[in-house]
Amino acid sequence: MSPAADARRYLLAQCLHRLLPGARTAPAVSCWTTAHADVHGANLTEPLRLLGWEGWGMAPDGFDAAAPYAYSLLQPDTAARVRATFPVLGIPVGLAAEATVCAQLLHTAARGDNLVLEGPLRNWLRNSAAAEPARSPRT
Repeated sequence: MSPAADARRYLLAQCLHRLLPGARTAPAVSCWTTAHADVHGANLTEPLRLLGWEGWGMAPDGFDAAAPYAYSLLQPDTAARVRATFPVLGIPVGLAAEATVCAQLLHTAARGDNLVLEGPLRNWLRNSAAAEPARSPRT
């Protein structure tokens, strides 16, 4: 497994609880798939080519759909089109990808990058958390 994929697993399992304390545990990853893992406007060309493959590896199913959605949150019409294009978003199998992308981008915001996305990302994560039933701890 690539170091980037290891980082994605770590962020999902270890960091999500810091971003939304008490909201829920990290969603279970039901399917890991090969992903580019850095899909955004700067890595797309015309004619369509996907650049920047240095971070490719395994990621939760839907990761490459969740990333452009996250980057489009400041443009609601674009975000709606992205969400409609990728049906994996908003369904149980895609929740882990959504949470992972949010965790990664919020981690970059904590370092001073992507600051304009911080509020929309937190709202997206809260809404995703509300959509998934909280898991009760085993006693």
